[in-house]
This record gives sequence, C-alpha cells and structure tokens, in this order.
Amino acid sequence: MRLAELSERSGVSTATIKYYLREGLLAPGRQINTTTAEYDEEHLRRLKLIRAMIHVGRVPVATVREVLGHVDDESLPRAMRLGAAVWAMPQVPEPDADDEFVQGARVAMDELLRTLGWSNAQAMTTISPSFRSLVVATAALRRLGYDWDPETLAPYARLMHQVAELDMEFMESHVSEAEKAEVAVLGVVLVEPILQALHRLAQEEESTRRYGYE
Repeated sequence: MRLAELSERSGVSTATIKYYLREGLLAPGRQINTTTAEYDEEHLRRLKLIRAMIHVGRVPVATVREVLGHVDDESLPRAMRLGAAVWAMPQVPEPDADDEFVQGARVAMDELLRTLGWSNAQAMTTISPSFRSLVVATAALRRLGYDWDPETLAPYARLMHQVAELDMEFMESHVSEAEKAEVAVLGVVLVEPILQALHRLAQEEESTRRYGYE
C-alpha cells in the first residue's frame, strides 16, 4: 500500500507517519522510486502499536524507540527480549538506599520472594524495576504506618502469578517472536490499566455487597 492508504487504514496522518519514519520508530517502506515507497501489513501493525504506546500509554517517543529496538532484536533469547522491552518502559526512580523505610521494605520484599519460591525474581532484585517499584510502594505504606508484610502480600502475589500464567498463555498463542514481544509491551501499556480498572470495579462491587449504599 502507498502512504495515503497506510494513513487511511491506520487513522494516523501522513505527517505523523513521516515523523515516525524520521524518528526510526517505523521501518522504511520498499522504495519504488525516488519519491514513492510501498508499505505492507507489518507496517500497519507496527503503526498501531506505536500509536497505542504514544497516545494511549503516554510513552515518550525516545522510550518507544528503545522499546521497539528490543522488540526487534532477534539476537536476544526470548526471556531477555521480553524483559528488555518491558524494562525499557518508564519506571519509578531508584529509592534512597539510606532510608530506613526503604531498607525495611527491601528486606521484607526479599522475604516475600523467598516465601513464594520465586527464585528467578530473587536473582534479579538488584536490577529489576518491578522489584524496585514494589519496594518503593511498600516503603511508602510503612512510612504511613501500614506494614504490608510478606504474610499479607503473599495471597495477592499468588493471585498475580495466576494472572501471569494467563498472560504467558495469551502471548504464546502468537506465532512470531516479534508479536510475542509486542504483546508483552502491550501488557504494560494497555492490559495493566485494564487489570487496575477491574480491581477497582471489584472493590466497588464488594464494598456495596458488604455495606450497601448507606
């Protein structure tokens, strides 16, 4: 398809598509002559992914470029490819290592992983942005006087492991490695907000069942 058709089918203006091409987010089309290129279904699929990341997920262009670089890196094993793509997404900053609440939260979250038997997660705690987010959030709760200890968090974690199993099954239903990596990225950009919304709706439902509208 030509650029105009790519624009029409994707809902993205030609000017924006040209910007994505210049920024290296979208691979160049097959050059027909000096002024015309041809695009295919892969360009359309990638364009929709870029649009979801930027316009729905509010991911900065530079970050999108980095994430897509990992998605397309066929030299990496699958686990590393998926992890690198997801870890390139915006993350919480490194917490203050001297903060007593951070120190306590880190010890407690290490214990949580041991309790769960999540040995792979344990091996990655020093570099994992997900573990860092867990520490930052639980440290903030501790600072406010709410100690979400390993015993409290373990049932939540086990439920999330079931969610992760569903995630992997859905990802593995896709054929190409690039699609699998894209699904992992979309899990952060789009599926996590869905899960958060379902969590809140479930809270509303359970709150009303227990306490009514009074």
